[in-house]
Amino acid sequence: MTGLAASWVSGAAAFEAAMVPGGICSSYYQRPGSTELAVRDPEDGSAYHFENGGGHWIFGIDALTRRFLARFSPLETHQRVSAVYFPEAQRFVSYPLQYHLGELEPSLARQAFEEMRRGAESPLPSTLGGWLERTFGPTLNGLFFRPFHDLYTAGLTDAIAPQDGFKTPVDLKQAERGLESASEAAGYNISFLHPSRGLAHMACAMAEGGCVMYGKRAVSADLTGQTVEFGDGSGTRFERVVSTLPLDRTLELCGLELDCAPDPYTSVIVLNLGGVKGPKHPPHHWLYVPRSKSGFHRVGIYSNVSRDFVPGRSVERTSMYIERALPGGSRLPKEDEAAWAESVIEELKAWGWLAGAEAWSATWIDTAYTWRRPGSGWREEALELLERRGVVMAGRYACWKFQGIAESIRDGFIAGAAIK
Repeated sequence: MTGLAASWVSGAAAFEAAMVPGGICSSYYQRPGSTELAVRDPEDGSAYHFENGGGHWIFGIDALTRRFLARFSPLETHQRVSAVYFPEAQRFVSYPLQYHLGELEPSLARQAFEEMRRGAESPLPSTLGGWLERTFGPTLNGLFFRPFHDLYTAGLTDAIAPQDGFKTPVDLKQAERGLESASEAAGYNISFLHPSRGLAHMACAMAEGGCVMYGKRAVSADLTGQTVEFGDGSGTRFERVVSTLPLDRTLELCGLELDCAPDPYTSVIVLNLGGVKGPKHPPHHWLYVPRSKSGFHRVGIYSNVSRDFVPGRSVERTSMYIERALPGGSRLPKEDEAAWAESVIEELKAWGWLAGAEAWSATWIDTAYTWRRPGSGWREEALELLERRGVVMAGRYACWKFQGIAESIRDGFIAGAAIK
């Protein structure tokens, strides 16, 4: 989406590796009982609607970016409905957990709050694992935060620095209020937007206003000669260049090296799953899971955001995405993907969320979440080096930080203006 915005503003060519615009913010369709994936919705509306890499919801948007996106599609506003799910107890606790302690057993909730209060007086640790223990205390950390983050970071909890504190807000006064009554909403995505015509339609409409070349996966860049080579054997010259590729990949393509090792990242496999609702199908938009037999850490339910994600807008069907993180750059072999999908389906059936599966497919995000080692300056050094060599880095993965679609589009506006 960053590249589309940059092309829209500047009129410069955007080179897209895939055959459709939007990168991971693109959609596909799958009929019940079929393994065929289509880029367009059948006219009879008989297919499940999935997104590459799971649900991509628009949060943190400013008025100008919202006005820009509304050019391409009406925008629906949703108030987040999210929870933590504890499978062993078959229990939902509203998200954020730390502000809904009153939904736990009273003695456990009071103990957890006292541990949070004491932890606030201790020094800040340098690792995410230490920060979680200090911030939430041993009770909440053992119950949810540690096992969830071990899954979410693919085992990096003790190797990376704390970051993205806005995802796990901590306000002791609000936590204390949550002991006795329903707590007010908190976090970075209290409300979010979804294009009524779908994210893929929005990406296609944005692409029409720019200049997008498809099937152009960059394989090398010569910054001195100002050329880029693509995997299809073609190439192009440039005067000014914007990269939205991951920061480590951009360095590699440009043949640039730093003295320090790159910071880590995690890859994610997302199972898109359509089927018949089970008797305990949740009403939430997404759920955080600290323990699962299949190793997933989050389940999102597309169809709880919009019925357009299920065939015929059926109220009996569900469309889900299930996320599992792996060490950066690793993938399950194809045969293991099918076995994993079966294990997820059986687990969701056992929970009562799913009665039967009608369609599933796996998608991968190679660079899904980016991290920083304690004390690392790799990100800043890499960005500075590329800046000196004339490469403008824009977007979530290029800048090696968490941000949503709205901020990535704003990055594209600025980058496009900078090279115009």
